[in-house]
Amino acid sequence: MDTREALGSWIDGPKAAAERMGADFGHRGERLGLPKEGPGSIAGPGRRIGALFVDGWLCSLVAYGLLARGDQAVANLWTTPLFYLVTVVLLATAGFTVGKRIFGLRVVRLDGSRATVPQVLLRTLLLCLVVPALVWDRDSRGLHDKAVGTVEVRV
Repeated sequence: MDTREALGSWIDGPKAAAERMGADFGHRGERLGLPKEGPGSIAGPGRRIGALFVDGWLCSLVAYGLLARGDQAVANLWTTPLFYLVTVVLLATAGFTVGKRIFGLRVVRLDGSRATVPQVLLRTLLLCLVVPALVWDRDSRGLHDKAVGTVEVRV
């Protein structure tokens, strides 16, 4: 076997090369005991990004219209703290935000129960820092979820 095959191409990555050589990684969430599809399965990146976009847009709209009264510079200052507050309150009480509800998602602990308030506080803080949310494992869980022991699943 050529070492270039083992490393994979820069487009496909090492996982695709390993799969071509016969390695079986299973479906997203298999290591966590979650189903491949349907309710309880790990949410795909498209749904999660869509939900994040909806939540961010709604917080921007509220910050612009209600808190800043039309001043864009002031609205920019309010958007992230408002996003943090709304996300923490909704995840701690209902398990989902408006965007997650629209896209059929819920944040739960690895055992399937509701995330605790400290988990939600830290998860949302790491999400607001952006970088932890951009680094995923092979189950498509961001570092913000791995750090607090949560997973975003389909409803």
